[in-house]
Amino acid sequence: QVQLRESGGGLVQAGGSLRLSCAGSGRAFSNYAVGWFRQAPQKEREFVAVKSWSGGARTYYADSVKGRFTISRDNAKNTVYLQMNSLKPEDTAVYYCAATNTYSSTYSSYDYWGQGTQVTVSS
Repeated sequence: QVQLRESGGGLVQAGGSLRLSCAGSGRAFSNYAVGWFRQAPQKEREFVAVKSWSGGARTYYADSVKGRFTISRDNAKNTVYLQMNSLKPEDTAVYYCAATNTYSSTYSSYDYWGQGTQVTVSS
């Protein structure tokens, strides 16, 4: 069993930055890839980025965030980060982290989800 908790959301002006954190617990957490997804009002939940398990170095990003967002992992702290720079109003959404024992950008591949954190970007 893996538990996830996001933090770091908030209100920021366009062009600003935020760093989201996803704290994981459970002894198997290091074996899971961790992804970030987001969901804006009245829209489908969409993939943002994924980081492979603690022993790997793979990352993959949605085209909409490539070059602006960076996903990283601190294995000692059991935490995955999403550094978001050059934020745009269209980045406004609830951001979720999730864990999978594969390596995927597909929502249905993820077994465990956090509760989400709100990110609002004002124009």
